[in-house]
Amino acid sequence: MTPLHAAVPLPLRSLFKFDRFAVGEAGSLNRLPHQNTKTPKHTPMLRRPRRNRQSAAIRGMVTETHLSTEHLIFPLFVLDGRNIRSEIHSLPGIYRFSPENLLQEIESCMNLGLTNFILFPAIAEHLKDTTASHSWSEKNFYLQVARDIKKRFPECCLISDVAMDPYSSDGHDGLVRDGEIVNDDTLPILARMSLAQAEAGFDMLGPSDMMDGRVGYIREALDEQGFTKTGILAYTAKYASAMYGPFRDALDSAPKSGDKKSYQMNPANKREALIEAELDTMEGADMLMVKPALHYLDVIHLLKENTDLPVAAYHVSGECAMLRAACNNGWLDFERAMPETLLSIRRAGADVILTYFAKEWAQRFGAKQM
Repeated sequence: MTPLHAAVPLPLRSLFKFDRFAVGEAGSLNRLPHQNTKTPKHTPMLRRPRRNRQSAAIRGMVTETHLSTEHLIFPLFVLDGRNIRSEIHSLPGIYRFSPENLLQEIESCMNLGLTNFILFPAIAEHLKDTTASHSWSEKNFYLQVARDIKKRFPECCLISDVAMDPYSSDGHDGLVRDGEIVNDDTLPILARMSLAQAEAGFDMLGPSDMMDGRVGYIREALDEQGFTKTGILAYTAKYASAMYGPFRDALDSAPKSGDKKSYQMNPANKREALIEAELDTMEGADMLMVKPALHYLDVIHLLKENTDLPVAAYHVSGECAMLRAACNNGWLDFERAMPETLLSIRRAGADVILTYFAKEWAQRFGAKQM
């Protein structure tokens, strides 16, 4: 039998030190008796990263990413009526509230130190039409609820949703004409909706429609009417994602035909988000958003590295529902998985996180920082 070391080129023998061994029966390696068997000295380890992990106090000092309640925005759903607190079946723990119960929910959150909210309306089907005209109607309960919230809790930050789909009989974010979602004719509708919301007292408006040019069109309309203090949280990189199902269940706002791929971004694209971010910035956005969050951490990081504006990330309904389901089935520990999930979004670069877990975070951590 040819010795194993004989098949190894000479320059490699010293590297692998095959000469210390001889091949025995059945190909086993036996140490030659004449070789030095002393254990070689190890190179001293001058750098030991574990030294900075050995106690909670030290770990706290070197923590790179922090998350607190003030970084969170709590999405809330409101519908017309009284004495309604209806759980969303596909998003356990999250409810649709009638106005008076919504005020109670916000008060509960404020007492926990949670002060930021984004409000979504569930509109009755008979109030929907092709131009979303109920969105600026004086009878729109959504606008009245905003007034009531800001009157009772003036210190809170209240953010709106600017898009046609809650009010549209077509279920799309833009105006539908001959089966096409038309861009430019949607902009005046969005501007009129935005003005009504600004007048109602929303601190920030959230254009979620993904129409080209809508941020600039809305900003100009607001400024012309004197709403120069009303901010715009632009849905900058909103992807045509499969993660929105529970949200659409909550508002019954799914498209009646087709999909949203002609205006929401392709999930395969990352660099395109930089184009959207540049446009929204030039048009006057005050914050940029990536939606969804968990499936697009790379996009969050990309925007954070390439813009001076604050970056928000929407931890969407489907992402929250998946985690909730895993925890409810005992596959994950909610007390550990939920904070880790939110921290990962923050670590990727999000200055602000919209999440359905905001209240539960506040209940566990309050004003403390993680």
